[in-house]
Parts: sequence; structure tokens; C-alpha cells
Amino acid sequence: MRFLLLLSVPLYALDQATKWLALHHILPEEPRILVPDFFALVFVTNTGAAFGSFKNNNLFFIALSCAALIFVLTLLLRRHSSDPWRDVSLALLLAGVCGNLTDRLLHGHVIDFLLFDLHVPFANPWPAFNVADACICIAVICFSIHTLRQSRSERMTTATAE
Repeated sequence: MRFLLLLSVPLYALDQATKWLALHHILPEEPRILVPDFFALVFVTNTGAAFGSFKNNNLFFIALSCAALIFVLTLLLRRHSSDPWRDVSLALLLAGVCGNLTDRLLHGHVIDFLLFDLHVPFANPWPAFNVADACICIAVICFSIHTLRQSRSERMTTATAE
């Protein structure tokens, strides 16, 4: 529960504050270049999922976000864990899902504003994203670490028992 308060709430607030700033201070046709050929602030709307895929499915993603929200809250509030990787991943996922769900409900789309040009083939520039998207991606990484650690621990326990 402490991860919910210490991580999810501030990240959700940061996501919504930065989207509000993008909405009110960046015009779609006027990106703000901060680091030439690397980083710009833009205003992009997204009615789909990651990388703009599955566009114009806002209602589907609202339903999916609500289901994810219920699932994450259930895990955070019901099951106590001693693994901080699990709790951090769930708290990050909660912040990200809530941030993008709020956009979908208020605006009918997600607001993306961070644009990096990593000069990588097939991702030049990288698709625009926001703080909530970053939280979701980091949550997946943390959950992967949690799963790998848990699998290793189970293998060691099994090996010790034999």
C-alpha cells in the first residue's frame, strides 16, 4: 500500500500536470525543439495503443484500462508481498493506466508529448509518448525482473530439496 501512495500518486500527478502543460502550451504544428536532432516537445493525440497502433478504438482501450485497473488494485490491496520488484511494478502500472485512462475519459484520446530521435532504423524518430507510457514500460521491466528472480529462487529451492 505504501508504494501506492509514494509512487503511484506522485507519478499520476506528474503525468497529468505535464499533459496539461502540453495541451495548453504546445501547438500540434509547432514542436518545441529542446535538443536539436534528439529531443523535442510535441503535441500528439493517440486514440489507439502503443506506437499509435489500433487507432480509433478509444472505447475498447477504456474498457481494457478499467479491467487492468481492477486487476492491479486487487493485487496491490489483497496480496501482501515481500518482493519490492513486484510492488514497484504494480505501482508504476497503476500510475500509467490511471494517467492514460484519465486522458481517454476527459479528452477521448491520450496526449503524447515527448519525442526522441534515437537515430535508430525503423524508429526514426521514436513515437511520441508521455509519463504514463514511461511508467507502463518501466513496470514491464520491473515485473520481468521480479519474474526472473522468482523463477531463480524456485529453481534453487527445488535443487536444495532434492
